[in-house]
Amino acid sequence: MNKHFLLQIDAGVAASDSLAAAAGTTETISIWQLIVDGGWYIMIPLAILSIIAIYIFAERWMAISKASKEDKDFMNRIKDYVSDGKLDAARSLCATTNTPIARMIDKGVARIGKPMDDIGASIENVGKLEVYKLEKGLAVLATVAGAAPMIGFLGTVIGMIMTFHSMKISGNGVEISELSGGIMQAMVTTVAGLIIGIIAYIAYNTLVVKVDKVVHRMEARSLEFIDLLEEPGK
Repeated sequence: MNKHFLLQIDAGVAASDSLAAAAGTTETISIWQLIVDGGWYIMIPLAILSIIAIYIFAERWMAISKASKEDKDFMNRIKDYVSDGKLDAARSLCATTNTPIARMIDKGVARIGKPMDDIGASIENVGKLEVYKLEKGLAVLATVAGAAPMIGFLGTVIGMIMTFHSMKISGNGVEISELSGGIMQAMVTTVAGLIIGIIAYIAYNTLVVKVDKVVHRMEARSLEFIDLLEEPGK
């Protein structure tokens, strides 16, 4: 009985030693090594796309945030100036307020005295130009979101082709470790492309939501100005 118990202890110790040895020989790999081994001909374009996406997001975020700022007293002062016939003061206020809404209202004030259809069309044209300015670069960001995963997948396909080609030309066969290493390196580009694509996609939709908010505010202020001009006595 004691001998059997001692044999169990020895087996447990040996198993724990083997597990410890296996843990001590666990292979680790750094992010930089993954990037280098993933294929520079694919990783460099992905790096360029990531830089472009970051730049566009940061630049558009600041520009749209600036455009979304609005003085709460702006429209009230415009109403007072227009009601009192002080059109020069109204245009001066618009000139000193650097926002899309101010530029739309300035065009409307400059057209006062002409038919309402002409005033509305002038304001609408300015609004379209302002929206175009706000959306500058968003198409490129959307392209990065779609192109990055495809480029990454292309790198994976190329890597798999090279791996299977090595298997074909090898006369002595290929070790499992070599095959798995080649496949892992090939998959790195897909992972990188997906990460860049997901981030760019989220950034694109975030900016689109911010632009939509600014556009809705522009529409509301333009209608408010048109209503002011259509009031009796104007």
